[in-house]
Amino acid sequence: MKIIILVTGLFLLGACDSKKIITTDAGTKNSDAKELLIYSGRKEEYSIKLFKAFTDKTGIKIRVKQGKTSQLANLLINEGANSKVDLFFAQDSSNLGALSAKGLFSQLPPEITAKVARSYRSQKNEWVGTSGRARVLVYNKKKVKVEDLPKSMHDLTDPKWKGRLGWAIKNGSFQSHITAMIQVEGKEKTIAWLKAMKANNIGNYEKNSPIVKAVAKGEIDAGLVNHYYLYKIRKDLAEAEDAENHFFADGDIGMFVNISGVALMKNSKNKKAALLFIEFLLSKEAQELFKTVNYEYPLAAGVEAYKELKSLKSFKPVDCSLEDLDKIMETKKALDAAGCL
Repeated sequence: MKIIILVTGLFLLGACDSKKIITTDAGTKNSDAKELLIYSGRKEEYSIKLFKAFTDKTGIKIRVKQGKTSQLANLLINEGANSKVDLFFAQDSSNLGALSAKGLFSQLPPEITAKVARSYRSQKNEWVGTSGRARVLVYNKKKVKVEDLPKSMHDLTDPKWKGRLGWAIKNGSFQSHITAMIQVEGKEKTIAWLKAMKANNIGNYEKNSPIVKAVAKGEIDAGLVNHYYLYKIRKDLAEAEDAENHFFADGDIGMFVNISGVALMKNSKNKKAALLFIEFLLSKEAQELFKTVNYEYPLAAGVEAYKELKSLKSFKPVDCSLEDLDKIMETKKALDAAGCL
């Protein structure tokens, strides 16, 4: 298989950012194969394995524009009816919801979406979750006793946690979590929580990985992150064995599960091939890759979660609609009102 990597300039909202276009070429395996163009917000280091596996299996070539999900979503909105993109492979549900609201997606066959639980797919069958990520409190076992772990995310505003915690305000997963909090608990209560956390001297980090590393090294006692970062950090940092994930109580706002997902663009000229790709992402082969390469929760094909993870069926996430997590501007206003931005 030949892999061609090109670099293109991506202009969005007045900013310039260089992104990669990755082309997987199946060679002569199927000379009649169609070519799919995918805008992908998933990281290349593991998504390219999915693309290669699909090309090997079907002979269908894939071209990928790689970038941040929010930037690619804006690009698709700007392209509108002129877009030639077949599929949008998104890091989170908020951007899928935003594009669905703009009428940019085609409906997916119910026999495809039915492979994933109703709470992890579009109620209009316009996108489907491919993998899940739980929000957790990663903590240092040497500095936090199990009996002192909080049942609710609201417990973190207690003065006993002052100066001991970390979060990543500008991270997309964190902001999606806050969007869910606004949806479930209202704007006023969310802003009050944000202010209380800031008053408790919570440390702000650029993203999830530095939080896990800081916890592992004992620089802070705990932090709010996506569950899989702990297992990724453990591969390279011996101290990470001192860190562990804590799941908040069932139904608590802290017990939030978001998804990565895929949607078929309405203007796609290769819908048959695009649907084959979506079916592949929900196959056992692809679901195993989500599990083993990035430690995410498989959402289809009966694949069990990573051995150190709680089963998705063993806990109850907060009751919220992933389809309505597209209100990111409202979230940013709340963060600003709380003095966090």
